Amino acid sequence: CLKSSENTQNTSDTNLNKRTKTIYTPLELQFIEMKKQYKDAVLCVECGYKYRFFGEDAEIAAKELNIYCHQDHNFMTASIPSHRLFVHVRRLVAKGYKVGVIKQMETAALKAAGENKSSLFSRKLTALYTKSTLIGEDILFKQIWFQTLIFGLHDSVDVEEVTTGVPDNYLLCICENGENLKDRKKGDIVIGIMAIQPTTGEVIFDSFRDCASRLELESRVLRLQPVEIILPSSLSDQ
Repeated sequence: CLKSSENTQNTSDTNLNKRTKTIYTPLELQFIEMKKQYKDAVLCVECGYKYRFFGEDAEIAAKELNIYCHQDHNFMTASIPSHRLFVHVRRLVAKGYKVGVIKQMETAALKAAGENKSSLFSRKLTALYTKSTLIGEDILFKQIWFQTLIFGLHDSVDVEEVTTGVPDNYLLCICENGENLKDRKKGDIVIGIMAIQPTTGEVIFDSFRDCASRLELESRVLRLQPVEIILPSSLSDQ
């Protein structure tokens, strides 16, 4: 009995908002778990025919997308229509945010016919967009396909609205290796770079010896003009 009581207490503590002393809804608990995995992303959560933002993500969306944000249960929330998702994703990415799209993995019809019809929709991250991974053609296709499917060809999306300002540049990865301790102390090092253009599939790679001033690396970065750089966990001071 004691063990059972402890488990009940732990469950209630997990479901309780300690600040407001109110119970989290199942959807809020689902969002909390997803946010733990993608802390640095603004999450758009599919809920029927709209996408919702929660908490700080909702406040960011309200500010950057000029949409209404309000308190709902334990979180601030804001929403956008499903057919406008990729327009708003592009706007948030252009502002420098990483955007995660969380989709329902079940349709309402299948769920209604299943044994778990009263339970929460299962959801998972299906896309994570940044300045280098927001591919214009992909966004355009999905936007036109979805809006045509729902509203018909007569109400198709404005192509310029989706494609204007879509980033079309390199994602650059850098690594380095000092061949010996003497070289590392002087600042001389061997550097490897790889740049990828997601929109075209182009790949550029190079390795070269650089001095303490890192002029060789600088010249390549300036030439490629990457919109994002992936760095290893440790780099030399230079």
